[in-house]
This record gives sequence, C-alpha cells and structure tokens, in this order.
Amino acid sequence: MSGVQHFSRSTLPVMPWKNGGGTTQEIASWPQGAGLDSFGWRVSIANIAAAGPFSVFAGIDRTIMLLEGDGVRLFTHDARIDHLLDVPHQPFAFSGDEAIDCTMFGGASNDFNVMTRRGQWRADVRVLDGASALEAAPHGVLLALRGAWRLNDQALREGEGLQWADAPQAWQAVAEGSGGNDARLISVRIVPA
Repeated sequence: MSGVQHFSRSTLPVMPWKNGGGTTQEIASWPQGAGLDSFGWRVSIANIAAAGPFSVFAGIDRTIMLLEGDGVRLFTHDARIDHLLDVPHQPFAFSGDEAIDCTMFGGASNDFNVMTRRGQWRADVRVLDGASALEAAPHGVLLALRGAWRLNDQALREGEGLQWADAPQAWQAVAEGSGGNDARLISVRIVPA
C-alpha cells in the first residue's frame, strides 16, 4: 500500500463488531494486512448503533470525531474521562488503554477514528475549512466531509478521500466552488513518534 490511493466512503467494506454494537469501515491500516493487535496505525469510520463498552487497545493512542448522528457520551467509570461527542468535526483524543463506555444520545452515529501505536507513530488530526498547506508526512488520510476539494492535482467530492503510506506527501488543499464557505476536510498526518 505505497503511493497515493483514492477511496470513497460509499464503497468501503463494512465489518460488524464482535459485540454487535456497531460496524466499522476501515479506510487504511499499516503495515498492510496487519491485524488489530499488530497495526502501527489504523484509520476507520465506525457506526455506533448501541450503548456499551469500547474495545480496549493497550499501547494505542486514539482520536475520535463525530461525523453524523446524535452522538454519544464517552466515559470511564472512575470519572477520569467524561466527554460528550455530540458536535460534528471536533476531534477528541484519548488513550486506548482506558476502559471507555458509551451511552447514546439518540439514534446511531458515524464516527471517524484514528489509532496509532504509542512510541512508534503520532497522528495530527485536523479539520480544515479553507485553503491550507499540509506539511509532508510519510503516511496519512484526507477525507472530504463537505464540499469539493482540490488537493494538489487531485479533485475530491464529498465522501471521497486519499490515503497514502510509506511515501511522504505534502498537500495544498483548496475548497472549490460556491460551497467553499461550508467546506470541511479531515487531514490526518501520521508521523514517527
């Protein structure tokens, strides 16, 4: 999985969770073919359909962001973490070592997830709403949330993205068209820790 690859949310495979509480669409993980216990980094979209515990990922740093839906409350039973994930496009970082539970605010929600193996990789997760220069990173994901975007010489429509691994890429991101005022793009730059 080297070089830049295009993807669309609508065609990503859907995998059910073991606990039945939702599904995941994996955008990319590295190294290619790595399982949940051996990835260096992983980016996915989850559909949370029921309240319940999150899986613990020891040694993993996580970032989650609401994409669509009513959202959830994320908390630990010792009250060290109590976060309302109810405003779209605002990243929330936490340790995968934590025993996180979640309750629903209504119906199902879709969430963007980034996981990196602590001590090996670090993720810079940002939501862009206008022209931006993104420094080179050896790995990463870009996803158009709203509006059309031009990334260097590539065009993305809403719901489309680019991902790359083992091939440093820098980007000039520009929102296109009249919808530029409401444009949103997720930028995930994954760099060595």
